Amino acid sequence: MATPHAESPAADPADTACDYADLEPFSLTAAGHEFTFYPRGQDRLRALVDLIGSAEASLRVFYYLFDSDISGTMVRDALVEAARRGVTVELIVDDFGNDAGADFFAPLTEAGGNFAIFSPKWGKRYLVRNHQKFVIADERRVMTGGANVSDHYFAIPADNGWCDLSAIIEGPVADQFTRWFGLLQRWVANEEAGRTRQLRALRDIVKEWDGGDGPVRLLVGGPLVRKGHWAWVLRRDLVGAKRLDTVSAYFSPPRSFRRLFARIGRRGSARMIMPGKSDISAAIDMARLLYGKLLRAGVKIFEFTPCKLHMKLLVVDDISYVGSANLDKRSFRVNVELMVRIEDAGLAARLRELIDHMEAASMPITPEWYARESTVFNRLRWRLAYWMSLADYRISKAGTG
Repeated sequence: MATPHAESPAADPADTACDYADLEPFSLTAAGHEFTFYPRGQDRLRALVDLIGSAEASLRVFYYLFDSDISGTMVRDALVEAARRGVTVELIVDDFGNDAGADFFAPLTEAGGNFAIFSPKWGKRYLVRNHQKFVIADERRVMTGGANVSDHYFAIPADNGWCDLSAIIEGPVADQFTRWFGLLQRWVANEEAGRTRQLRALRDIVKEWDGGDGPVRLLVGGPLVRKGHWAWVLRRDLVGAKRLDTVSAYFSPPRSFRRLFARIGRRGSARMIMPGKSDISAAIDMARLLYGKLLRAGVKIFEFTPCKLHMKLLVVDDISYVGSANLDKRSFRVNVELMVRIEDAGLAARLRELIDHMEAASMPITPEWYARESTVFNRLRWRLAYWMSLADYRISKAGTG
């Protein structure tokens, strides 16, 4: 069960939840691709079910977390219906995030679909979670982002749903997603067959992955992989950047990245939206421990208070990153993640408008506020949360998405 949510002490979450409304979906063409973004949970669910319903030949689906609630049942039944009409349906769910249980997916296999679990065996591999979320329809349309399949990710802010973002992308990058799914599927099959050294095999497919060099690229990450990792590419983008805007539900990046964020704050403009409300207080506490040096470098920090924050969005100059990765050590070093990197000034500007909308509903973290809150007791609590995060601060499954 999730622990009670934590809130920013200077904010009134009831008021902000009532006043705040997620933006409607918006579409644009960029870098030879068609993008539609879904900031609103109910639109995300409708788009997901419609995407499944429109598939004619194939559906390849991977979700970190899949629940057996109303939304999960709706999505599963849409997959079942697709299989019944002759669509090839392949679903993989991460073991740690599979709240529904294997029996829940029996109707899919009975209808002719295929269901598999990522990393089903206990052991050190269990600590490596596949945190990705994506659906590929007919090898040409992809839905990806931060949202899992659970009522939490589709509820409205007034009901304290997760504030998140998904995108449907149509264009050449869909081929990369199809190729990536095939590699994951092969790894899962080898794991189920009991073959050894599978952790090394997982690291190898991440390390050897080539997302190409075009303006829209599928980047991935995995356990203890550095070069070629999505964060490796992000680091190169940050080195000379003059503007940075981020939204991240969990914030505990390596020190080298915090230094890069601070340098952008000094030479240009850096804005970061952090969680002001979460299902686990550690998500807020560990981030607050790291605010001080960023604030002194001129980074503008805001805590989003209307509802729980789950979005993963990075905009570096004219480059945008949308996907499953948080700015935390698990996403940088342990989990299997994906981020779509898009080079397009118009798309970056439009996503910054979304961040503007969120900033307006957030509490600014000023140096004065931070000085008041940084008591000895609070800093001790924040540091404890930070060190716990190095092992795994996501104590509840609801907070691991």
